[in-house]
Amino acid sequence: MTVRGEDGANGGGTSRSIGVAIGLPEPFNSELQRWRERLGDPNAARIPPHVTLLPPTDVPSDSLPVIEEHLLNVAMNEQDFDIRLRGSATFRPVSPVVFVPLVQGISECERLEAKVRSGPLHRDIHFPYHPHVTVAHDLPADALDGAFDALARYEADFRVHGFSLFEQDTDGTWRPQRDFVFGGGGLPGPEEGPPETRRREAGW
Repeated sequence: MTVRGEDGANGGGTSRSIGVAIGLPEPFNSELQRWRERLGDPNAARIPPHVTLLPPTDVPSDSLPVIEEHLLNVAMNEQDFDIRLRGSATFRPVSPVVFVPLVQGISECERLEAKVRSGPLHRDIHFPYHPHVTVAHDLPADALDGAFDALARYEADFRVHGFSLFEQDTDGTWRPQRDFVFGGGGLPGPEEGPPETRRREAGW
């Protein structure tokens, strides 16, 4: 967790690095995790495969109850939907990223992202929202080319029942803290966070 004062300098208060994402069910989670490791992505062990709804964001620790209530309200008014992943794509030359794009579930993710990134989680983002699953990031050009070719025929279909709140641990690993199920409910995560967190946006 990062210690900051009211003026943004290190000092008085505490903040945590959080993110909100849709996790992938098995076997797709393990499949894409293995692909990311095989391709040599340095973030493979720290970031589970996911569709981002809120990128890494520093928030005051004492705002977490309000944030969780906000996410509960978002999930309460949503319904299950299907995601279909197919093929590979890239953000190059703007960003050195290869990903598996959504061909179904795009509009539902766009609606969810707008709802999540509102209220206590309102923030600007650097690029227009584009739901995807990252498989390679910050690798040499030839490795990104290899990732693009290797995943060109990848396909996955799964039902989405909710989303999760993640927090970055002391070693830079993003860990799920609480699940928010569509239509209400959710599983409480740990009440206490790690003593120190370092934010890393790579791969989100």
